[in-house]
Amino acid sequence: MDNIIFGPIPSRRFGMSLGIDLSPASKQCNFDCLYCELDKAETVSKQTQILEVEDIISQLKTALANHKNIDVITFTANGEPTLYPKLSTLIDEVDKIKGNIKTLILSNGANIYEPEIQQTLSKIDIVKLSLDCVSKKCFKKLDRVDDSIDCSKIVDGMIAFRKIHKKQLITETLFVKTLNDSQEEITKIYEALQLIKPNRVDIGTIDRPPAYDVKPVTYEALLSIADSFKNLPVTIAHRDKNITKEEYNEDEILRLLLRRPLTQDDIENIFTKNSQEILKTLLESKKVYEVINNNVKFYKIS
Repeated sequence: MDNIIFGPIPSRRFGMSLGIDLSPASKQCNFDCLYCELDKAETVSKQTQILEVEDIISQLKTALANHKNIDVITFTANGEPTLYPKLSTLIDEVDKIKGNIKTLILSNGANIYEPEIQQTLSKIDIVKLSLDCVSKKCFKKLDRVDDSIDCSKIVDGMIAFRKIHKKQLITETLFVKTLNDSQEEITKIYEALQLIKPNRVDIGTIDRPPAYDVKPVTYEALLSIADSFKNLPVTIAHRDKNITKEEYNEDEILRLLLRRPLTQDDIENIFTKNSQEILKTLLESKKVYEVINNNVKFYKIS
């Protein structure tokens, strides 16, 4: 099988990424999310088509020899990568050959409450976990969780994992219209994130054709959610940024930043050119400063 390694793919968040697909032949996932860009599929509790570690490492060595400027090696899957039963061994083998390249995993977080999974993921440099819901009803309706998953343990599992994972932890919440965008569910997610204490919180919505007939929330809705997630390092991922840019004076910019640090994306998406020039003046006067948090530039009040 020659489609295990893919890329490099440029990522604004992580740099040049070389991907490892741990389920290249078919979708093997313990979620069947309504918004998934992959085809509909029955959920599974374990992989039945399993790659050999030696084959993965062989292809990875070839890819690394051909591509010298890689920033991250990303464990992902045509499904959920933590279902790969040899993941711990694979991580150890990748560590032997990666040099200064960081490792990253993109996981739905479904089985993060399992101690073995926690120990395995703690070896990875950057762990990105999805958290679309907190209530069991939402998990069942939006993420369509496999029966093997105990939804009530997921948040506690993330909190426990944060205590042993001393490297980077990023969470991602994808908001879907009428499914997890109620004020009740947003509040539950916010309260959970305060306890999890991730290094970065990414929020977004549907931007690719989904497996099921579900709709995205607006960019304005994401901005409102980000503003309500106080004292959390929030970034907004959204491809369709057709939002009217606003004119802000100096005082308004300072008030905005006092409420929530803004990312470079935020500035480009919602500030007019003139407002961006005012921000530059505030930077020069040191009333505002820049900080890089997990490869994302934030603007904050001095």
